[in-house]
Amino acid sequence: MTDLTRYCFASLNLLNFASPPFSFYQLHEHYNETQWQSKTQFITGLIEHINPTFIVFQEVFSIDALKNLCGDLGLSYFATVDAPKADAVFSNVLFNPVVAIASKVPFGQVSAFEPCPELLEYLNNQHQFRFNRTPIKCTLELAGFGLITCYAVHFKSQRVHSMAHMLGDSQQDDPLLTLLHKTVGTMQSQISRSLEASIIYYDALKTQREQNCATLVMGDFNDNLCSPALSFMTRSFPPQVNIHERFDSVGLFDSFTFADNTHQFEQKPASHYYQGQGNVLDYILASQQFNPNSSNPLIKSLTYHNFDAHLDPKRDEEDIRYSDHAAIAIEIKV
Repeated sequence: MTDLTRYCFASLNLLNFASPPFSFYQLHEHYNETQWQSKTQFITGLIEHINPTFIVFQEVFSIDALKNLCGDLGLSYFATVDAPKADAVFSNVLFNPVVAIASKVPFGQVSAFEPCPELLEYLNNQHQFRFNRTPIKCTLELAGFGLITCYAVHFKSQRVHSMAHMLGDSQQDDPLLTLLHKTVGTMQSQISRSLEASIIYYDALKTQREQNCATLVMGDFNDNLCSPALSFMTRSFPPQVNIHERFDSVGLFDSFTFADNTHQFEQKPASHYYQGQGNVLDYILASQQFNPNSSNPLIKSLTYHNFDAHLDPKRDEEDIRYSDHAAIAIEIKV
């Protein structure tokens, strides 16, 4: 019997990966040496356990530290397309963490994702739009499988930007401000997240049609895929479109849906907990080439993994030595 080739694709939100002496967001938010050692040991052990061929990261402040960590694990190819920003007064305080990718196989093309200008014009956002975190678009060529276009993303969080400045001398405990944050503020966050997802989705489908390539959209979506803001991303292969031959290979699906081991789960496992409530925020969306149940499959199997042993649903506060997200991965055999 011929041995099957294994490939693994993973995503991990690192939770404020900022090496000492750097702080994240505020001067007092930083790691001491012991905490940082625990953090890097945790990440190293987790990545060794996952053994990914290709992995995407979110919340990266210390790029060189992560690059060195990945290199020691055999993930020799590493890329970012943006850099954190330093505070104007306290240069050790960093803002705007970035996404990163690492791989055991060479990248083809790697670039900061650029939205289609015509799409932005169509969406009436040509001049205003900016991603909250610049996505990475890259290609991989895998023996026995072929070309893959990968998008590493970290969509807009559910955090609401304060509207206090719009109400004059309003205080943070103003009931009107609280109500506005829960309504208008939440809606604005959803719109921003949905817009980011729409732009990625458009490019993924356009690239699929033009290059006939497999596709992965991976990362922290900061929302459930069934939410109104994101549900369109997996509405693929509609009958009225599928009759057109050129569209047969266009679309995305949640890779968990077609995994061979879904029967092992009562439901899709949570990748994040907030106030004891589990949520699925991290996803690997894939094109039909990753479906082992298709009529002419490229792969023999797909297994979904959720690495959440470090998460405690009862914990109210973040433990910065670990991550507040599970790592997720899909393992395919060809």
